[in-house]
Amino acid sequence: MTLPQTPSFRLDGKRALVVGGASGIGLGCAVALADAGAEVAVAARNGARVGKVVDEMTAAGLNALPMVMDVAEVAATEATVLAEGPFDVLVNAAGFAIHAPAVETEEADFDAVSNINFKGAYFLTRAVAKGLIAAGKPGSLINISSQMAHVGGNDRAVYCATKFAVEGFTKAMAIEWGKQGIRVNTICPTFIRTPLTEVTFSDPDKVAWLLSKIKLGRAGEVSDIMGPVVYLASDAAAMMTGTHMLIDGGWTAD
Repeated sequence: MTLPQTPSFRLDGKRALVVGGASGIGLGCAVALADAGAEVAVAARNGARVGKVVDEMTAAGLNALPMVMDVAEVAATEATVLAEGPFDVLVNAAGFAIHAPAVETEEADFDAVSNINFKGAYFLTRAVAKGLIAAGKPGSLINISSQMAHVGGNDRAVYCATKFAVEGFTKAMAIEWGKQGIRVNTICPTFIRTPLTEVTFSDPDKVAWLLSKIKLGRAGEVSDIMGPVVYLASDAAAMMTGTHMLIDGGWTAD
């Protein structure tokens, strides 16, 4: 009898691009991928912050390099990705939200959120895929979506719309690039404690509301995303494409 072998979760020899990697969920993903053996390009708009993160990762013995990128600048993003790639793994954690009642949505706010969460994510994913296709390589492309890509939320019509859109193009791209061995998936977190969510977690009423929705009875932590992102990036998830991982503590279970 020959026992089956567990697929490797290691990423040695892989090159990963983590956009929005200078803080919060993106930083956690960058550290997790590097800890699994990948060389990680940490990208964000704030070059000084990126440099600090890369210095700290390097000091910790992780393989990281800095990259300045604004996904809302589509042409510049594609040029950078094609010049610096190909990347075996993409994690796009760049995101933006302006919450307001739908009847009060300003066009400028709609465009600002869409340009990062939807348009920017679409063309970033496409750029990394183009590099892989040109090099004849497989890859794993991961967009950090949201549980709000599967449910609605008060004051979140625009945000929900952009995240639903990400789920849509994820499925279409997965179909299109499957034969090239390029997998496309999303991770959909619940509320995660990060510097960007401090405003929410400082409001007792909002905390009570979100804890009433999360069946595990606690908010998410960055560490809750680190294992799933390594899994999706690795050969252990070789049969996963065109789908999502809900890291929501049971929010969407009912």
